[in-house]
Amino acid sequence: MKHLIDKIDIYQSPIKLKEPFVISLGPMYHAQNVIVVIHTNHGITGFGECSPFMTINGESMETCFIVGQYLAQVLKGENPEDIEACTHAMDKTIYGNSSIKSAFDMALYDISAQKAGVPLYQFLGGQNNKEIQIDYTVSLTNPEKMAADAKRIIDNGFEIIKVKLGHSKEQDVESIKKIREAIGPKIPIRIDANQGWKTEEALDILKALTPYKIQHCEEPIPRWDYMALPEIRRFSPIPIMADETCCDHIDAKRLIDLYACDLINIKLSKSGGIFKALKIVEFAKAAKMEIQVGGFLETRLGFTAAAHFALSSKNIVYYDFDTPLMMEEDPVEGGILYGEKGKITITETPGLGASIKEDFLLGLKKISV
Repeated sequence: MKHLIDKIDIYQSPIKLKEPFVISLGPMYHAQNVIVVIHTNHGITGFGECSPFMTINGESMETCFIVGQYLAQVLKGENPEDIEACTHAMDKTIYGNSSIKSAFDMALYDISAQKAGVPLYQFLGGQNNKEIQIDYTVSLTNPEKMAADAKRIIDNGFEIIKVKLGHSKEQDVESIKKIREAIGPKIPIRIDANQGWKTEEALDILKALTPYKIQHCEEPIPRWDYMALPEIRRFSPIPIMADETCCDHIDAKRLIDLYACDLINIKLSKSGGIFKALKIVEFAKAAKMEIQVGGFLETRLGFTAAAHFALSSKNIVYYDFDTPLMMEEDPVEGGILYGEKGKITITETPGLGASIKEDFLLGLKKISV
Protein backbone atom coordinates (compact mmCIF):
# COMPACT_ATOMS: atom_id res chain seq x y z
CA MET A 1 0.00 0.00 0.00
CA LYS A 2 1.40 3.39 -1.02
CA HIS A 3 2.19 5.85 1.75
CA LEU A 4 -0.29 8.73 1.29
CA ILE A 5 -1.57 11.76 3.17
CA ASP A 6 -5.01 10.81 4.46
CA LYS A 7 -6.16 13.84 6.50
CA ILE A 8 -4.82 17.22 7.59
CA ASP A 9 -5.94 19.14 10.69
CA ILE A 10 -5.19 22.88 11.00
CA TYR A 11 -5.50 24.71 14.32
CA GLN A 12 -5.33 28.34 15.43
CA SER A 13 -3.16 28.39 18.54
CA PRO A 14 -2.94 31.70 20.43
CA ILE A 15 -0.91 31.60 23.66
CA LYS A 16 -0.51 34.54 26.04
CA LEU A 17 3.01 35.72 26.88
CA LYS A 18 4.05 36.26 30.51
CA GLU A 19 4.87 39.88 29.66
CA PRO A 20 4.95 41.91 26.43
CA PHE A 21 7.78 41.05 24.05
CA VAL A 22 8.86 44.33 22.46
CA ILE A 23 10.98 44.89 19.35
CA SER A 24 11.43 47.92 17.10
CA LEU A 25 8.53 46.71 14.93
CA GLY A 26 6.14 46.81 17.88
CA PRO A 27 5.00 44.92 21.02
CA MET A 28 3.59 41.39 21.14
CA TYR A 29 1.27 40.11 23.84
CA HIS A 30 0.39 36.67 22.44
CA ALA A 31 2.01 34.04 20.28
CA GLN A 32 -0.44 33.76 17.37
CA ASN A 33 0.57 30.38 16.00
CA VAL A 34 -0.88 27.73 13.70
CA ILE A 35 -0.51 23.98 14.23
CA VAL A 36 -0.70 21.52 11.34
CA VAL A 37 -1.23 17.80 11.97
CA ILE A 38 -0.85 15.48 8.96
CA HIS A 39 -2.25 11.93 9.17
CA THR A 40 -1.18 9.19 6.77
CA ASN A 41 -2.83 5.94 5.68
CA HIS A 42 0.08 4.10 7.35
CA GLY A 43 -1.01 5.41 10.75
CA ILE A 44 1.85 7.91 11.09
CA THR A 45 1.01 11.41 12.34
CA GLY A 46 3.29 14.38 11.78
CA PHE A 47 3.17 17.67 13.69
CA GLY A 48 4.16 21.09 12.43
CA GLU A 49 3.89 24.64 13.73
CA CYS A 50 4.44 28.14 12.42
CA SER A 51 4.54 31.55 14.06
CA PRO A 52 3.42 34.11 11.46
CA PHE A 53 4.64 37.69 11.77
CA MET A 54 2.61 40.33 9.98
CA THR A 55 5.45 42.89 9.93
CA ILE A 56 8.06 40.41 8.67
CA ASN A 57 6.46 37.78 6.43
CA GLY A 58 3.08 39.43 5.91
CA GLU A 59 1.10 36.60 7.47
CA SER A 60 -1.19 36.32 10.48
CA MET A 61 -2.71 33.42 12.38
CA GLU A 62 -5.94 34.01 10.47
CA THR A 63 -4.36 34.17 6.99
CA CYS A 64 -2.34 31.03 7.72
CA PHE A 65 -5.53 29.26 8.78
CA ILE A 66 -7.16 30.13 5.44
CA VAL A 67 -4.13 29.52 3.18
CA GLY A 68 -3.43 26.29 5.04
CA GLN A 69 -6.73 24.93 3.75
CA TYR A 70 -5.64 25.54 0.13
CA LEU A 71 -2.35 23.77 0.82
CA ALA A 72 -4.09 20.86 2.55
CA GLN A 73 -6.38 20.32 -0.42
CA VAL A 74 -3.36 20.15 -2.75
CA LEU A 75 -1.36 17.79 -0.53
CA LYS A 76 -4.13 15.37 0.42
CA GLY A 77 -3.53 12.06 -1.32
CA GLU A 78 0.14 12.86 -2.01
CA ASN A 79 3.19 10.94 -0.80
CA PRO A 80 4.37 12.66 2.42
CA GLU A 81 7.89 11.34 1.94
CA ASP A 82 8.31 13.17 -1.37
CA ILE A 83 8.98 16.48 0.36
CA GLU A 84 10.42 18.11 -2.75
CA ALA A 85 7.25 17.39 -4.73
CA CYS A 86 5.08 18.60 -1.84
CA THR A 87 7.12 21.80 -1.62
CA HIS A 88 6.72 22.46 -5.34
CA ALA A 89 2.99 21.76 -5.07
CA MET A 90 2.62 24.32 -2.28
CA ASP A 91 4.66 26.94 -4.15
CA LYS A 92 2.64 26.34 -7.31
CA THR A 93 -0.59 26.80 -5.36
CA ILE A 94 0.25 30.20 -3.88
CA TYR A 95 3.20 32.58 -3.90
CA GLY A 96 4.94 33.46 -0.63
CA ASN A 97 3.16 32.51 2.58
CA SER A 98 6.38 30.99 3.87
CA SER A 99 5.15 30.73 7.44
CA ILE A 100 2.20 28.40 6.89
CA LYS A 101 4.20 26.41 4.33
CA SER A 102 6.83 25.82 7.01
CA ALA A 103 4.26 24.17 9.30
CA PHE A 104 3.35 21.70 6.54
CA ASP A 105 7.05 21.16 5.77
CA MET A 106 7.79 20.42 9.44
CA ALA A 107 4.99 17.84 9.65
CA LEU A 108 6.20 16.16 6.44
CA TYR A 109 9.74 15.86 7.81
CA ASP A 110 8.33 14.50 11.08
CA ILE A 111 6.48 11.79 9.15
CA SER A 112 9.47 10.95 6.94
CA ALA A 113 11.88 10.62 9.87
CA GLN A 114 9.36 8.49 11.80
CA LYS A 115 8.94 6.24 8.76
CA ALA A 116 12.75 5.91 8.60
CA GLY A 117 12.82 5.09 12.32
CA VAL A 118 15.38 7.77 13.20
CA PRO A 119 15.40 11.15 14.98
CA LEU A 120 14.87 14.08 12.63
CA TYR A 121 18.45 15.35 12.99
CA GLN A 122 19.74 11.96 11.80
CA PHE A 123 17.27 11.95 8.90
CA LEU A 124 18.77 15.34 7.92
CA GLY A 125 22.27 13.88 7.92
CA GLY A 126 23.29 15.41 11.25
CA GLN A 127 24.71 14.09 14.49
CA ASN A 128 23.80 14.89 18.08
CA ASN A 129 27.39 15.79 18.79
CA LYS A 130 27.49 19.48 19.68
CA GLU A 131 26.34 21.63 22.56
CA ILE A 132 23.32 23.81 21.87
CA GLN A 133 23.39 26.74 24.28
CA ILE A 134 20.77 29.41 23.70
CA ASP A 135 20.70 33.12 24.40
CA TYR A 136 17.86 34.92 26.21
CA THR A 137 16.39 38.12 24.82
CA VAL A 138 15.99 41.51 26.49
CA SER A 139 12.96 43.38 25.13
CA LEU A 140 13.16 46.94 23.85
CA THR A 141 12.10 49.33 26.65
CA ASN A 142 14.01 51.98 28.58
CA PRO A 143 17.71 51.56 29.49
CA GLU A 144 17.09 51.06 33.19
CA LYS A 145 14.53 48.28 32.75
CA MET A 146 16.61 46.62 30.05
CA ALA A 147 19.63 46.53 32.35
CA ALA A 148 17.52 45.12 35.20
CA ASP A 149 16.06 42.48 32.87
CA ALA A 150 19.53 41.50 31.66
CA LYS A 151 20.77 41.12 35.23
CA ARG A 152 17.74 38.97 36.12
CA ILE A 153 18.38 36.74 33.08
CA ILE A 154 21.99 36.18 34.09
CA ASP A 155 20.96 35.56 37.71
CA ASN A 156 18.59 32.88 36.40
CA GLY A 157 21.55 31.02 34.92
CA PHE A 158 21.74 32.10 31.28
CA GLU A 159 25.19 32.89 29.94
CA ILE A 160 24.38 34.70 26.68
CA ILE A 161 22.28 37.85 26.27
CA LYS A 162 20.48 39.07 23.15
CA VAL A 163 19.29 42.67 23.21
CA LYS A 164 16.57 44.25 21.09
CA LEU A 165 17.51 47.73 19.88
CA GLY A 166 16.10 50.20 17.35
CA HIS A 167 15.51 53.42 19.28
CA SER A 168 17.72 56.47 18.82
CA LYS A 169 21.50 56.27 18.89
CA GLU A 170 21.59 57.86 22.31
CA GLN A 171 19.06 55.52 23.88
CA ASP A 172 20.43 52.35 22.27
CA VAL A 173 24.00 53.11 23.32
CA GLU A 174 22.83 53.99 26.82
CA SER A 175 20.91 50.70 27.03
CA ILE A 176 23.94 48.63 26.06
CA LYS A 177 26.18 50.64 28.40
CA LYS A 178 23.87 49.98 31.35
CA ILE A 179 23.44 46.31 30.41
CA ARG A 180 27.19 45.80 30.19
CA GLU A 181 27.62 47.45 33.59
CA ALA A 182 24.89 45.22 35.06
CA ILE A 183 26.15 41.87 33.74
CA GLY A 184 29.91 42.45 33.72
CA PRO A 185 32.53 42.23 30.98
CA LYS A 186 32.49 38.50 30.16
CA ILE A 187 28.89 37.70 29.20
CA PRO A 188 28.44 37.68 25.39
CA ILE A 189 25.98 40.28 24.11
CA ARG A 190 24.24 39.96 20.75
CA ILE A 191 22.11 42.82 19.42
CA ASP A 192 19.14 42.95 17.05
CA ALA A 193 17.85 46.24 15.64
CA ASN A 194 15.02 44.58 13.66
CA GLN A 195 15.47 47.17 10.87
CA GLY A 196 15.10 49.96 13.42
CA TRP A 197 17.98 52.20 12.38
CA LYS A 198 18.01 54.60 9.47
CA THR A 199 20.58 53.55 6.88
CA GLU A 200 22.57 56.77 7.24
CA GLU A 201 22.92 56.38 11.02
CA ALA A 202 23.53 52.63 11.34
CA LEU A 203 27.30 52.69 10.93
CA ASP A 204 27.64 55.51 13.42
CA ILE A 205 25.64 53.53 16.00
CA LEU A 206 27.61 50.35 15.38
CA LYS A 207 30.87 52.21 15.92
CA ALA A 208 29.53 53.78 19.11
CA LEU A 209 28.68 50.30 20.44
CA THR A 210 32.19 48.92 19.80
CA PRO A 211 33.50 49.38 23.39
CA TYR A 212 30.82 47.05 24.74
CA LYS A 213 32.11 43.86 23.07
CA ILE A 214 29.13 43.01 20.89
CA GLN A 215 29.21 39.53 19.32
CA HIS A 216 27.12 40.41 16.26
CA CYS A 217 24.28 42.67 15.09
CA GLU A 218 21.13 41.41 13.37
CA GLU A 219 19.36 43.41 10.67
CA PRO A 220 20.52 46.98 11.39
CA ILE A 221 18.60 48.75 8.59
CA PRO A 222 15.29 48.44 6.67
CA ARG A 223 15.17 45.19 4.70
CA TRP A 224 14.31 46.94 1.42
CA ASP A 225 17.60 48.88 1.55
CA TYR A 226 19.77 45.75 1.40
CA MET A 227 21.99 47.28 -1.30
CA ALA A 228 23.41 49.50 1.45
CA LEU A 229 24.43 46.51 3.56
CA PRO A 230 27.73 45.77 1.77
CA GLU A 231 29.16 49.16 2.74
CA ILE A 232 27.85 48.91 6.30
CA ARG A 233 29.30 45.43 6.63
CA ARG A 234 32.65 46.55 5.19
CA PHE A 235 33.15 49.33 7.72
CA SER A 236 31.28 47.97 10.74
CA PRO A 237 33.44 46.95 13.72
CA ILE A 238 30.62 44.52 14.66
CA PRO A 239 29.78 41.52 12.41
CA ILE A 240 26.49 41.92 10.54
CA MET A 241 23.90 39.13 10.56
CA ALA A 242 21.12 39.07 7.96
CA ASP A 243 17.67 38.26 9.33
CA GLU A 244 14.63 39.90 7.72
CA THR A 245 16.58 40.40 4.48
CA CYS A 246 17.20 36.65 4.29
CA CYS A 247 14.04 34.56 4.10
CA ASP A 248 14.82 31.73 1.70
CA HIS A 249 17.79 30.36 -0.23
CA ILE A 250 17.30 32.87 -3.06
CA ASP A 251 17.72 35.74 -0.60
CA ALA A 252 20.75 34.03 0.91
CA LYS A 253 22.50 33.70 -2.44
CA ARG A 254 21.80 37.35 -3.26
CA LEU A 255 23.22 38.58 0.05
CA ILE A 256 26.28 36.32 -0.21
CA ASP A 257 26.96 37.44 -3.80
CA LEU A 258 26.74 41.07 -2.65
CA TYR A 259 29.05 40.48 0.35
CA ALA A 260 26.23 42.06 2.33
CA CYS A 261 26.56 40.16 5.62
CA ASP A 262 28.97 38.18 7.76
CA LEU A 263 26.37 35.72 9.08
CA ILE A 264 22.84 34.53 8.33
CA ASN A 265 19.95 33.90 10.72
CA ILE A 266 17.70 31.06 9.55
CA LYS A 267 14.14 30.81 10.84
CA LEU A 268 11.98 28.01 9.50
CA SER A 269 8.93 30.28 9.42
CA LYS A 270 10.90 32.62 7.12
CA SER A 271 12.42 30.02 4.83
CA GLY A 272 9.23 28.07 4.19
CA GLY A 273 10.55 25.18 6.24
CA ILE A 274 13.46 22.77 6.45
CA PHE A 275 13.61 21.91 2.72
CA LYS A 276 14.61 25.45 1.71
CA ALA A 277 16.57 26.09 4.92
CA LEU A 278 18.91 23.25 3.94
CA LYS A 279 19.58 25.10 0.68
CA ILE A 280 20.53 28.22 2.66
CA VAL A 281 23.01 26.11 4.61
CA GLU A 282 24.64 24.91 1.38
CA PHE A 283 25.14 28.47 0.14
CA ALA A 284 26.53 29.51 3.52
CA LYS A 285 28.90 26.54 3.63
CA ALA A 286 30.24 27.40 0.18
CA ALA A 287 30.86 30.95 1.40
CA LYS A 288 32.42 29.68 4.69
CA MET A 289 29.76 31.65 6.53
CA GLU A 290 28.48 30.80 10.01
CA ILE A 291 24.75 30.54 10.73
CA GLN A 292 22.36 31.20 13.57
CA VAL A 293 19.10 29.29 13.87
CA GLY A 294 16.29 31.18 15.57
CA GLY A 295 12.56 31.57 15.39
CA PHE A 296 9.60 33.79 16.12
CA LEU A 297 7.12 32.90 18.88
CA GLU A 298 6.85 29.16 18.28
CA THR A 299 6.27 26.78 21.19
CA ARG A 300 8.73 24.02 22.02
CA LEU A 301 7.25 22.11 19.06
CA GLY A 302 8.61 24.56 16.49
CA PHE A 303 11.87 24.97 18.34
CA THR A 304 12.31 21.20 18.59
CA ALA A 305 12.34 21.17 14.79
CA ALA A 306 14.78 24.10 14.84
CA ALA A 307 17.06 22.22 17.24
CA HIS A 308 17.08 19.09 15.07
CA PHE A 309 17.83 21.27 12.06
CA ALA A 310 20.63 22.98 13.98
CA LEU A 311 22.38 19.61 14.33
CA SER A 312 22.42 19.16 10.56
CA SER A 313 25.48 21.35 9.88
CA LYS A 314 28.73 22.41 11.54
CA ASN A 315 28.18 25.89 10.09
CA ILE A 316 25.26 26.40 12.49
CA VAL A 317 26.91 27.76 15.64
CA TYR A 318 24.44 30.22 17.22
CA TYR A 319 21.05 29.34 18.70
CA ASP A 320 18.14 31.63 19.60
CA PHE A 321 15.42 29.38 21.05
CA ASP A 322 14.16 31.32 24.07
CA THR A 323 10.58 32.38 23.31
CA PRO A 324 8.84 29.20 24.59
CA LEU A 325 10.13 30.22 28.02
CA MET A 326 8.19 33.48 27.71
CA MET A 327 4.77 31.80 27.39
CA GLU A 328 2.18 31.34 30.13
CA GLU A 329 1.64 27.70 29.15
CA ASP A 330 3.52 24.88 27.47
CA PRO A 331 1.21 22.71 25.32
CA VAL A 332 3.98 20.43 24.04
CA GLU A 333 4.49 16.77 24.85
CA GLY A 334 8.04 15.50 24.35
CA GLY A 335 10.46 17.70 22.46
CA ILE A 336 13.53 19.63 23.52
CA LEU A 337 14.31 20.20 27.19
CA TYR A 338 15.76 23.40 28.62
CA GLY A 339 18.56 22.79 31.10
CA GLU A 340 20.96 24.83 33.17
CA LYS A 341 22.80 27.74 31.53
CA GLY A 342 20.36 27.67 28.61
CA LYS A 343 21.58 24.32 27.31
CA ILE A 344 19.21 22.25 25.17
CA THR A 345 18.71 18.48 25.24
CA ILE A 346 17.22 16.66 22.24
CA THR A 347 15.58 13.28 22.69
CA GLU A 348 16.40 10.32 20.46
CA THR A 349 12.77 9.58 19.60
CA PRO A 350 12.13 8.85 15.91
CA GLY A 351 10.91 11.86 13.97
CA LEU A 352 10.42 15.20 15.64
CA GLY A 353 9.82 13.59 19.01
CA ALA A 354 7.31 16.29 19.92
CA SER A 355 3.56 16.70 19.65
CA ILE A 356 0.80 18.94 20.99
CA LYS A 357 -1.19 17.67 23.97
CA GLU A 358 -4.63 16.41 23.00
CA ASP A 359 -6.46 18.39 25.68
CA PHE A 360 -4.86 21.61 24.41
CA LEU A 361 -5.87 20.85 20.82
CA LEU A 362 -9.48 20.24 21.89
CA GLY A 363 -9.75 23.87 22.99
CA LEU A 364 -8.54 25.35 19.66
CA LYS A 365 -10.37 26.47 16.54
CA LYS A 366 -9.88 23.69 13.97
CA ILE A 367 -10.55 22.76 10.36
CA SER A 368 -9.96 19.29 8.89
CA VAL A 369 -9.31 18.49 5.21
